[in-house]
Amino acid sequence: MEITVKHVQGMHFQGTGSTGKIIEVDRPVDAGGDGTGAGPMELVLMAVAGCSGIDIVDILRKMRVSHSRFEMFVTGQRADDHPRVFTGVHIVYRFWGRKLPLNKLERAVSLSLSKYCSVANMVNKTAELTYAVEVAEEE
Repeated sequence: MEITVKHVQGMHFQGTGSTGKIIEVDRPVDAGGDGTGAGPMELVLMAVAGCSGIDIVDILRKMRVSHSRFEMFVTGQRADDHPRVFTGVHIVYRFWGRKLPLNKLERAVSLSLSKYCSVANMVNKTAELTYAVEVAEEE
C-alpha cells in the first residue's frame, strides 16, 4: 500500500491513495490552519468507523440482515501529554430498520472490532475501545 501526501500551503495537505481520491488534511483555524480539511486525529477516528462499518455491512449481508440506515458516532479521548495518543475511543453504532435482530447486530459489531477491522485493532493498542449498539425502529 502506498499513498502520497503533498503540502499545499500553510498547514493544508492533500493525501492521495491508489484510488486517486483526494483527502484534505488541515488544522482548524484556531490552531493555525485554514480549516480546509479534517485534522489527522479526526481522520484516525473516521478510519476506525469506516473500517468497522464496511465489515459490519458485509457481515450483516451474509447474515441476511437488512437495515435501512446505519450511522456511527465516534468520540475520542486523548492523552494530555505529547504525543497525545487516543486513550479512549467510544463508538455508538445506530441502525434503523424494521424488526432488526439486536443479537445479530451486536455479533456483527463484535466480530468487526475483535477480528476483522485492522484500524480498530491498531487503535486498541493505545486506547480503550468501547461501543454501544442502538436500534431505531422504523414505522
